[in-house]
Amino acid sequence: MGKIIAVAQQKGGAGKTMIAAQFGVALAQGGKVALLDIDPQASLTAWGRLRATAHKAGPGLEVFTVSGWRLANELEKLKSAHDYVLVDTPPAIDSDARRAIRGADIVLVPLNPAPPDLWAAEGTLKLATEEHRPAVLLFNRAPATSRLRKRLEAEIAARRLQLLPVALANRAGYANAFADGLGVTEAGPTTQAAEELRMAVRALLSLL
Repeated sequence: MGKIIAVAQQKGGAGKTMIAAQFGVALAQGGKVALLDIDPQASLTAWGRLRATAHKAGPGLEVFTVSGWRLANELEKLKSAHDYVLVDTPPAIDSDARRAIRGADIVLVPLNPAPPDLWAAEGTLKLATEEHRPAVLLFNRAPATSRLRKRLEAEIAARRLQLLPVALANRAGYANAFADGLGVTEAGPTTQAAEELRMAVRALLSLL
């Protein structure tokens, strides 16, 4: 049976969809992966259509769309047929987000290293706690070092929240790969962005 990773954050603009795609592509290079889009904006679905036309896209990854009462059953089906299932959830705490988190093995919560993103993550973290699911924060678009980032790291540690030890920097490679229907590990496998992404994936897998 595969592992389900819910990528969830009620604040828009945290990079949730991009992270689901990037992690999915990296994981597909060593297994069979399903990306499940339950966000009404359907950006991941659009990326999947673009990917289907990208001749350099590697195998092992499929994109699905579902919502509502069928979600729990779809998760079980995908889990039985794939090594990993990543769910791109809505940017809101609604019934679909709750169903996805309830079915997840871990909840990945992306946030820009800024106080509003951490405040906005409260609802998602509360929901994960209510559903008895582990959650881990991931800094996205992060500067290599800054006073604000260190301050947030200290606050997260003081609250005994889990933060992935690898942050994703603000690199154009992520957006450029996404725009071509690819992951950065496909578009530029030897770049800093690709190595950073692989390290983040390894860190996440160590928690499963």
